[in-house]
Amino acid sequence: PRRHEAAGAGSKFMRWVNSETGPKTTHFWGPVANWGFVIAGLNDTVTKDPSSISPKMTTMLCMYSALFMRFAWVIEPRNKILFACHLSNECVQLNQLRRWGTWAYLEDQEGKQEQSQKA
Repeated sequence: PRRHEAAGAGSKFMRWVNSETGPKTTHFWGPVANWGFVIAGLNDTVTKDPSSISPKMTTMLCMYSALFMRFAWVIEPRNKILFACHLSNECVQLNQLRRWGTWAYLEDQEGKQEQSQKA
């Protein structure tokens, strides 16, 4: 029985490899390449100061990922890898906007309050 199960797992793997969403298609490699956006955003979160964040570019990346999440959901066959990639990027970019907003507005307000208290 185990030999039969192993053969079934192998053939299931080969069916996926040869499927319309397998690694022989852009349906697979396109989303894999898009994970670079997520990795770059995570790297920026850890290594870059909020003052270096471009709110316009980050907003555009949020819009881009939102559009492609919808695209990944409505195409047939549904591209769950692409959806997961853009959902992750949306979260990373929204966090970057939060970091920038905190730096640009909240820290700026604290600085103004400190200056007015000194005067």
